[in-house]
Amino acid sequence: MEVRNQEPKALWNHFADLNAVPRPSKKEARVIAFMKQFGEKLGLPTIVDEVGNVIIKKPATKGMEGRPIVVLQSHLDMVHQKNADTVFDFDIEGIKMYVDGDWIKATGTTLGADNGIGVAAIMALLSATDIPHPPLEALFTIDEETGMTGALELKGGLLSAKYMLNLDTEDDTELTIGCAGGIDVTATSTYKTEAVPAGTKAYRITVKGLTGGHSGMDIHLGRGNANKLMNRFLMEAAKALNLRIATIDGGSLRNAIPRESFSIVVVEADKSSEFEKILLEYAAVIKEEYNTTDPNINLLWDSCPAPAHLLPSDVQKRLLAAIYACPNGIYRMSPDIKDLVQTSNNLARVLVEEGEIKVLCLTRSSVNTEKMDEANAIRATFELGGLEVDFGGSYPGWTPKPTSNLVELMSNLYTEMYKETAHVNACHAGLECGILGTNYPEMEMISFGPNIRGAHSPDEMVQISSVQKFWNYLLATLSRI
Repeated sequence: MEVRNQEPKALWNHFADLNAVPRPSKKEARVIAFMKQFGEKLGLPTIVDEVGNVIIKKPATKGMEGRPIVVLQSHLDMVHQKNADTVFDFDIEGIKMYVDGDWIKATGTTLGADNGIGVAAIMALLSATDIPHPPLEALFTIDEETGMTGALELKGGLLSAKYMLNLDTEDDTELTIGCAGGIDVTATSTYKTEAVPAGTKAYRITVKGLTGGHSGMDIHLGRGNANKLMNRFLMEAAKALNLRIATIDGGSLRNAIPRESFSIVVVEADKSSEFEKILLEYAAVIKEEYNTTDPNINLLWDSCPAPAHLLPSDVQKRLLAAIYACPNGIYRMSPDIKDLVQTSNNLARVLVEEGEIKVLCLTRSSVNTEKMDEANAIRATFELGGLEVDFGGSYPGWTPKPTSNLVELMSNLYTEMYKETAHVNACHAGLECGILGTNYPEMEMISFGPNIRGAHSPDEMVQISSVQKFWNYLLATLSRI
């Protein structure tokens, strides 16, 4: 059975329509136009603000005109990630989906359920003629995944709702009422390339098959970071055999735990056998260390043509040391909320080629001062390594308000519907609620969604039965507000 035939059909059909539109962060022009056309075709008031956020307003159904106005909010962009061996062009192709039992998956790419399911649910409500609801303000933001630009640039006065339902979390037993803030840390440098010495042999080294995942929601799971694992090997081999680096290309997006890293190196030709022995030993070490979290991890190598240039030895030494020392993973757990990661860093991207070095990190925390402390620790690490460090894209966290009317209403409703207590929590991911709340401080907010696994990776999938549960709970919430 194809995706469009799943229940609720309206939601899944809108999701399929949305996934036919390329929508990477920073390149949302097509999906903005798609959503604008959608609202206008329904005859609903539709505006696109200065940065590209789309707002569609729908009057209450008969008998609910006096209810409080509700904002339904999701983001239009998606993380574009694919496996290295997947042939796919995100700029022109729609996501290829398939049904696997109770799950919807994509073929070798991210699925876009984050946050496409939320968008599709809102579209289904806007287009419905038989669902009771209060006055609705649908807010579709842009660039959530790489800077939260849409939320940051949304002006006050465009919305008038009392409540906001953010449909962007990934576990259907959770009601999220707080989240971490974040900051982008970027380390850069340039270098003068050196010629490749005579009598060397070149290799292409690949670390692949890691589980990856969301750098906020999955950071506590101890999964391997391909950038860290590649750097560990390069540093050890450089000490043992005077390995020299030509290029490194690891990871991709700041908010995705790196799954793959590639490097081209040279070693003295008469030491190639010893080098390959070290490779075999290291492959066995990481397979054993990460057998539980990353069962498909692999270290591969093959000989390749000699590169044109190399990284200077002194620059190489400082860079490898800095990456080795750079904090990655959990920095501190919350002392106040059980099992909540308070502060972390994701060493997301390492690129060394043609005289340029770039290292990208995303530092998260629910405590702003601690976020900056972690970021400054990373700054110090790379500055000691001779790189320049810049901060950017800082956004605030969302302070929980567990006693709000909306939290009480939705908690009680969840218990009534499912005969169990919802997990009211804060999360380590970045949600737009905290940012939006700066211009709408009186608005009560909550975030919820269906079961999505593997977000920000090609393993992303969404559970069909959970989407049905999420949809029914959303409709029941709107009927009670």
